[in-house]
Amino acid sequence: MAGERPILVVDDDRALRATLAEQLAVEGEFTAVEAATLSEAETLLAAKDARFDALILDVRLPDGDGRDFCVRLRRQGLKIPIVMLTGSDEEADVVRGLDSGANDYIAKPFRLAELLARLRAQLRIFENSEDAVFLIGPYVFRPAAKMLQEPVRNRRIRLTEKETSILKFLYRSGSRPVARQVLLNEVWGYNSAVTTHTLETHIYRLRQKIEPDPAHARLLITEGGGYRLDPQGLPHHTTS
Repeated sequence: MAGERPILVVDDDRALRATLAEQLAVEGEFTAVEAATLSEAETLLAAKDARFDALILDVRLPDGDGRDFCVRLRRQGLKIPIVMLTGSDEEADVVRGLDSGANDYIAKPFRLAELLARLRAQLRIFENSEDAVFLIGPYVFRPAAKMLQEPVRNRRIRLTEKETSILKFLYRSGSRPVARQVLLNEVWGYNSAVTTHTLETHIYRLRQKIEPDPAHARLLITEGGGYRLDPQGLPHHTTS
């Protein structure tokens, strides 16, 4: 299960939560953590090891209004994308939802494919913002700064633009291996002058920076004719 991007789904409709959780997990890209109330969501977000890449939040919940909760989260400094669900698509409701700090606002009933497309779109926007921060094994990954930080060892690792793009795309792909040609096209574009050898050279240099033993990679894995990230491959207490 390592590598899926955790999404917090907050809705009091158990059947809808189950459907969303199932659909989010279909391609191995996401995993859903469910909450039926704002209180449950607050507890999950406040946990010491909490890590969520996005929040899907219903407007009407048993213990309050999701829009008020969204305002509170933004005031507390939460930057991740928030997609709100509502039973109304009236303009005033949409405006109030967006004004509360939500990134997108979708009326029920909605098509699951559309919700997932909008979620991915918001995640892509966030990944390119100054606020984007992701956890990869023992590292805090800051794409905008082209940097990995290792808090335990008080260490910073500078990345090149291509290394940053490689990590971003592999992180986005969750637990799925990404074929060399797909990764090459994503990072370098469809440039016939660039070969897979170029990618392999960058992967080699990246492993020299992030793997304790680059010859036996545990974080940036070769698999299925390509590569994937295994965030659990390096424990957070790694010191060598």
